[in-house]
Amino acid sequence: MKKSSIVFVVILTLSIVLAACSKGSTSDGGESKKGDAIVIGSVIPTSGNNATDGKDMKNAMEMAISEINDDGGVLGKKLKLEVVDDACDPQTATSAANKLVSMKVKVVVGGYCSGSTLPASGVFHNAGIPLVVPAANSSELPDQGYDSLFLINGLVPDQSKTGADYFNEKGAKNIVIVHDNSAYARNMADFAKEHIEKNGGKVVGFEAINPEEKDFSSLMTKLKSLKPDGTYFTGYYAAAGLMKKQFDQKDVSGLFMVGDGSYSQDLIDIAGADAEGILVTATPQASFIEGAEEFVTKYEEKYSLSPGPFSALSYNGVKLVADAIKRADSTDSAKVKQAIKETKGFAGIGQTIEFNDKNTLNESNFKIMTVVNGKFDIAK
Repeated sequence: MKKSSIVFVVILTLSIVLAACSKGSTSDGGESKKGDAIVIGSVIPTSGNNATDGKDMKNAMEMAISEINDDGGVLGKKLKLEVVDDACDPQTATSAANKLVSMKVKVVVGGYCSGSTLPASGVFHNAGIPLVVPAANSSELPDQGYDSLFLINGLVPDQSKTGADYFNEKGAKNIVIVHDNSAYARNMADFAKEHIEKNGGKVVGFEAINPEEKDFSSLMTKLKSLKPDGTYFTGYYAAAGLMKKQFDQKDVSGLFMVGDGSYSQDLIDIAGADAEGILVTATPQASFIEGAEEFVTKYEEKYSLSPGPFSALSYNGVKLVADAIKRADSTDSAKVKQAIKETKGFAGIGQTIEFNDKNTLNESNFKIMTVVNGKFDIAK
């Protein structure tokens, strides 16, 4: 073959290769090519004290994505979940959110700790990426006014009212409130105080702890002297479990209640026999939701453990996002955000999702749970 012919063949081959590559390139500033996965991001704690619930949320989201993909995906494409650990730490959460933005995710489902979800939500808002939150529920989240932020869990004011009303119904009038100074816990403590006083009760103690503490003996000595009818701890389960053990050891009077940040099997494991009788203000886990039997069975078969407190909500979040992408007929974040906002009567596990003008639910989904024989049950 002549040298000129060889050059011609090489050029022709390169042209064919480049043409093939250009056929699959994007033309809309990030819209994935046909056949590529639609990437959904998630920022949750997969390390640290809250990793158990974070991994449970991840399991539920992956299960939802698997079901959607098995059913043909969305817009002819598969969904893919990209999880970044925020460790329930504000600074880590900011870095995690920026990482997902750099990955060009279309939408995010996540947010466990309010303290870390607050800064992360700002990052996503600035990037124009919608965020669906299945767990974090501080009233400070919607108060930011972000049109990109959607909460599918009930809010702290409703949760604290549920707890305050239960105390009142049980004749518990003198209440001690303990928080850990995190955004969620302090927010709930403030609202709990407000609701208890509205019910005619009295907050005889309003205490703060370091969530890393292990020894609460001095606090329990103080609580015992106050002779409360009830104690409401609004922080997370690592401290709650230890606190309940020492609460019983000091023989402090009254009921012991915690918020949904402590609604975890880890609470029972840490408190041991002293977990008995703990009250929890929370959205019931899937095993207590009528109509969730199939979800529970599939989850247990897939992961060899029972779904946790935020599994159904996380599963609902992914299903909602997939439905919104389908209704938007696009993966453009702005269009998906609008579709989420316009959601009407979306039937999730244990809830029907619609959003009010603050992008929160119209109806509270909180119950009073309790520990009976080492397991959670519904008290009211």
